[in-house]
Amino acid sequence: MSQLLRFVPGRLLRSKSFSPFIQSRTYATPASAIPQYLLNIPPTKTTALSNGIVVATEEQAIETATVGLWINTGSMYETEKNNGVAHFLEHMAFKGTSKRSQKALELEVENIGASLNAYTSREQTVYTAKSFKSQVPITLDIIADIVQNSELSEENVERERSTIIREKQEVENNTEEVIFDYVHSAAFQGSSLGRTILGSEENIRSISRGDLQDFIKTHYTGPRMVLVAAGGVKHENIVELAQKHFGGLSSTDHLTESIPVDYIGSDIRVRNDDMPLAHVALAVEGITWSDPDFFTVQVIQAMLGSWDRSIGSGANISSYMCEMIAVDKLAHSVMSFNTCYGTSGLIGNYAIAPPDKLDLLTGRITDEWQRIANSSTANEVDRAKNKVKSASMLALDGTSQVAEDIGRQMLSIGRRISAAEVFLRVNDVTLADVRRVAKRIFTDVSPTVIGIGPIRDLPDYNTIRGWTYWNRL
Repeated sequence: MSQLLRFVPGRLLRSKSFSPFIQSRTYATPASAIPQYLLNIPPTKTTALSNGIVVATEEQAIETATVGLWINTGSMYETEKNNGVAHFLEHMAFKGTSKRSQKALELEVENIGASLNAYTSREQTVYTAKSFKSQVPITLDIIADIVQNSELSEENVERERSTIIREKQEVENNTEEVIFDYVHSAAFQGSSLGRTILGSEENIRSISRGDLQDFIKTHYTGPRMVLVAAGGVKHENIVELAQKHFGGLSSTDHLTESIPVDYIGSDIRVRNDDMPLAHVALAVEGITWSDPDFFTVQVIQAMLGSWDRSIGSGANISSYMCEMIAVDKLAHSVMSFNTCYGTSGLIGNYAIAPPDKLDLLTGRITDEWQRIANSSTANEVDRAKNKVKSASMLALDGTSQVAEDIGRQMLSIGRRISAAEVFLRVNDVTLADVRRVAKRIFTDVSPTVIGIGPIRDLPDYNTIRGWTYWNRL
């Protein structure tokens, strides 16, 4: 058990200190209390190649596997001028390479029964493939090819503009997507985290082949990458394939400095009385991936809870706040969110509600923030801890989910936290921890307030700002 409690930190992928998660620590929960099924989960093995790329694997005795490349880049690493280039580049990866035409690429993936996916976030760009374990050498070859040898022809670049613009239009028709873009824009105005992932339509229309090539040279380098494999794989085989396919990547990290991010807090309101329901988000600055209170904030998020009136199990299965909202019919749905980044974070609530309930609803939410900070109970904390532990296990249900967990953690904190360690860290969260951290993030702060729809009765910003300290219990 000593190996669980005293670990050797792996190679860090950024020039930051991740000491809260790297330093050894002791736990109030005895190691003997860890369920055996958590101890049976295979360890994550890591190897760093000479050019800086890290290979991380979890070996399982199954017939399928997920492999992928996690790259430490996204819209956060863009400028106002090239915002959207990381997402544009992800689209271009599937349009053919110097070795494979787009048709040949698609047929090869289909012929081996694999699935190929990619996504871009504010901090990461990811390319993954899921297949039978026997096809892993082929899927890794495909990922290496599309990342390093994309053709980026002028014709394909021009054709893809219209596709991305249509995608942007679809996103803008999804009110929830718009709400969370506005949350970032208002919370981090003037910082790179405040920009959208897709970029402006003007940028999408102006991004050139040269912009894409420059972004690859600057961001697609060994020190910014983690190659992940989970499922029916052998670590040494993946390392060998990684050396073969990615050994030629540059070992230079051109972006060693942290990108400054300032949380501001403000509001954005888009009144549209033709909409039947109001969409409202309240948020405050949260924490970073490496914050020592990371698991305490996860418990707080679980205490805030989520509820939707369409579910058949009623309000009692959710949180105290959600129960009050449900009983008083203040909203059709309410959810909590906790989004972490390398230099900041956001935590808060998003609700869809009748327009005449907005004053009571926002008051109920901010009351709950202060109640958790001042008069939450041990029973509530224990209940929330069980939710967090359950959710952490459900999030690892499948090779793709495991690979995602490995890739995200290796990029964000430099190592993978085992399920057993998660159990110990969550178990050690106390009522005192919850109150202390809730006061830190919720009390006397500048919130971010977003409203879309019939929001005439949404309280003004200063009123909501005042509720973060007037309502202390």
